[in-house]
Amino acid sequence: MAAAAFIVLLLAMAAPAVHSQTASVAGAEKETHIKVYWHDVYSGPSPTAVVVAQAATTNTSKTSFGMVVVIDDPLTDGPDLNSSRIVGRAQGTYIGSGKDSLALLMNMNFVFTAGQYNGSNVAIMGRNSIMSDVREMAVIGGTGVFRWARGYAQARTHTFDPNTGDATVEYNVFIRH
Repeated sequence: MAAAAFIVLLLAMAAPAVHSQTASVAGAEKETHIKVYWHDVYSGPSPTAVVVAQAATTNTSKTSFGMVVVIDDPLTDGPDLNSSRIVGRAQGTYIGSGKDSLALLMNMNFVFTAGQYNGSNVAIMGRNSIMSDVREMAVIGGTGVFRWARGYAQARTHTFDPNTGDATVEYNVFIRH
């Protein structure tokens, strides 16, 4: 009986230490801002955005409603794809999700392949109303240095070629991790 009481006493003393450790880990949280340029390339011999499915009505839709695109877009540190350093890839999908307005559902990972975030990624998901000057999407997770990530990404179109569909978009990503 005395041994059982001693064990209960030890467990009670240990419980606050575990809680305190969790609080100190949360207190060490960082905030990181990353600016990259996302290059969505439909044209040329090596496109990075490919339409993989569409609804029967997508071709007659003014908003590309029902179109599904898979991407493996380069992320660079500057707006020019040919002269900027590639720091990662945006891998995922986007879907024409606005029936009456031009909007996409974005579901992608920013996979960093160079620099201080090499080997880490950030998961981004949300509505992208592409005709708006600034669009905001949620950071819903991450890996590596961005484990437990949350935050938001702001997208601004830098260039768009209506003849090819190619686009360069500036992303400012604000991450707590």
